[in-house]
Amino acid sequence: MVVATSQIASHPERRSFQRVKIILSGRYMLQDRSEHSCQVIDISPGDVALKAERIGRMGERVVVYLEHIGRIEGRITRVFADGFAMTIKASQRKRDKLASQLTWLANRHELDLPEERRYERVTPANPMSTVRSPDGHEHPCRIVDLSVSGAAVETAVKPPIGSTIFLANLRGIVVRHFEHGFALEFFMIQDLTALLANFE
Repeated sequence: MVVATSQIASHPERRSFQRVKIILSGRYMLQDRSEHSCQVIDISPGDVALKAERIGRMGERVVVYLEHIGRIEGRITRVFADGFAMTIKASQRKRDKLASQLTWLANRHELDLPEERRYERVTPANPMSTVRSPDGHEHPCRIVDLSVSGAAVETAVKPPIGSTIFLANLRGIVVRHFEHGFALEFFMIQDLTALLANFE
């Protein structure tokens, strides 16, 4: 069943948020500034449960960076055998944005549509750019179209589906091949104005 935004964020009280079960990887920093890997168990605009390498203390402040979501912060409210749950400290505007992101993430596989087709696609003013693999190899490319969630590029290389790739300075994951290139999904939803500024 498709999840509606109103279901995810229907009330400002944290406990009224509906948690969604989605798998997102990330990293978090505890108060002693140590960094560790984590994976989302479930998340709402008000809190998140993480499978974590190192469990912090109750009430400890945590800063987390999650793929597709970006930076969140809050305090640990519950600990369990292999992780912890924490609040998400955010303004109402940021909670609304997070609710939209979670709706997209929860629905994208059920809708079975390429993720970039859920957002307006545009052609940048300067479509010529580069794609770069994590090992530093760069290749010229032409951007077929862009959206806030991803891009389609024509290029001579076709990285494996699921591999990490950089389009200019934007990190993404290869989700589809086509005859003369591939499509990638950005790790985070972008701001359209800032996105287009990368390709002026």
